[in-house]
Amino acid sequence: MKKNVSKILIASIITLFIIIIVSCCIGAADIKISEAFKILINKIFNINLDISNIKTSTETIIWKIRFPRILVGLLVGGTLSVAGATYQGLLKNPMADPYVIGVSSGAAFGAAIGIASKVMFNFLGLSFTSIMAFICAVIVMLIVYKIAKIGNKVPITTLLLSGIAIGNFLTAFTSLIMIFAGDDLNKIFFWTMGSLSGKGWDQLLSILPYVVIGIIIIYYYARDLNIILLGEDTASNLGVNVEKVKKILLITSTIITAAVVSVSGIIGFIGLIIPHIARMTVGPDNKALIPVSFVFGAILLIICDTISRSLLSQEIPVGLITSILGGPFFVYLLRNKKREIN
Repeated sequence: MKKNVSKILIASIITLFIIIIVSCCIGAADIKISEAFKILINKIFNINLDISNIKTSTETIIWKIRFPRILVGLLVGGTLSVAGATYQGLLKNPMADPYVIGVSSGAAFGAAIGIASKVMFNFLGLSFTSIMAFICAVIVMLIVYKIAKIGNKVPITTLLLSGIAIGNFLTAFTSLIMIFAGDDLNKIFFWTMGSLSGKGWDQLLSILPYVVIGIIIIYYYARDLNIILLGEDTASNLGVNVEKVKKILLITSTIITAAVVSVSGIIGFIGLIIPHIARMTVGPDNKALIPVSFVFGAILLIICDTISRSLLSQEIPVGLITSILGGPFFVYLLRNKKREIN
């Protein structure tokens, strides 16, 4: 089984690498794969390949515009998928996604405030809108956790209900801001649909530490998460500090989700459908599921983003593309669940 997982992971990484190269070539300016490959090898590994016959504008498009945007998509897609896999395991709910406890509503509310306030401010590559989205998403998670906590325990049902209640509450306030936003209405609306437009090295570097540290923490607790799936009482009897693990995984998953959402806006279905695809491919073991989910999620979002910026003359929000693909798959999951019950 481990050999199969390794083969799947290696094949997925190779596929991801190929998709990155191909995506760098697709867009308003057509670029040859050989040119993109040479530029990336030159820049990443500092190898002096002969690129004198390649236009300077081509080099700029690849290295300063398309490649960093693709890497942001890689991090966003991979992170949302890992967070989705974690939430689904932790909440024992196959329909859970990274936004299940109100993170998306908190981020949207923060972004709406940031856009409507018209504050022009940048810190470590993040705009004021992104900073507000991140802060509000984390605050919402802390509020939901505090409301759901009973004594020293956090019941899953209470957590979900609290997330839904707070999420709906903030969605109403976001809608209220949009009503009075005037010229900023389109900006808020576009942000809530998710987009990687204009994202580059600054945004990549700003979210990278959160993503790397967060995923390492989640992977470290993968074994404990596997045991919790057997039941919380069983996990406690086997020596797992269930409440501590739940707290760490909830906070970590929320923070990495808030970090990537603050840059990309709300991108739906990635965190819902990718863990299911990965689970069907490598099984329920989180030690295999987490890395495979990351690579699968990165592949899907890069493909969707490439479609969003090249399908029409005007860029389409990538969140629309993922929803168009994710909707039918969600129905497929429901139909399969119905067959299992019958």
